[in-house]
Amino acid sequence: MISYPNCKINLGLNVVRRRPDGYHDLETIFLPAPLHDILQIEEATHFSFTQDGLTLDSGTEENLVVKAYRLMQRHTGIGNVAIHLTKKIPFGAGLGGGSSDATFTLCMLDKIFQLNLGKARLKEMASELGADCTFFVDNVPAYATGVGDILTPLGFNPIEGFELRIEKPEGETVSTSEAYRGVTQKNNSHIPLPKAVKEKPELWRQMIINDFEASVFPNHPRIAQLKQQFYDQGAIYASMTGSGAAVFGIFDSNKQPTI
Repeated sequence: MISYPNCKINLGLNVVRRRPDGYHDLETIFLPAPLHDILQIEEATHFSFTQDGLTLDSGTEENLVVKAYRLMQRHTGIGNVAIHLTKKIPFGAGLGGGSSDATFTLCMLDKIFQLNLGKARLKEMASELGADCTFFVDNVPAYATGVGDILTPLGFNPIEGFELRIEKPEGETVSTSEAYRGVTQKNNSHIPLPKAVKEKPELWRQMIINDFEASVFPNHPRIAQLKQQFYDQGAIYASMTGSGAAVFGIFDSNKQPTI
């Protein structure tokens, strides 16, 4: 079986508060994005995991795809599989590529072994692998709160009909811990995201922000430069996604690009 785990972008990201457990409550809009990896899984006499494409610096057992398989194996007793991952989604980018790979692995294993676990059970298992993993079960535009694990489907795609471009400055990575360390207080000036995304994208620049940009940009000026580059090219909205380092630009596909 083969699937194409897609990435996501964050349309706005507001850090609400630091929780007693050390995590942070946030609010954001998760949107599926068309950049994807390639994941192949088939039953086998012994377990194997191979990978090509972008090179990851983690060992086999640390890869979220393998962790997803081990999790499913513990919960259901499934047999061995051969997994091959072609990595195309940049990592350390705020695009959720690893989370997507993990969740797609769970869903594929559910189908291959005819487990019929249902979406609620798959989401429960996905949440054990990462806060944003549950998003990729439904994989539809959603308003996320909590640590990114409480999802409310938007019911529409606010960037449908627009061109989406995603880039990551070569060599730039931003760890999640670094991004959170720089957020000193809650920004209370924003318009609630569920309301803001219903406005025209041309108005988002004054309404929708990513709280991490204020602390990430001074330490990673190339990320800030990329955002400005998108605006210089005619983007109607541009932002860093998640904790970075990727940046996306939204363009009116009916307009000629700016040279």
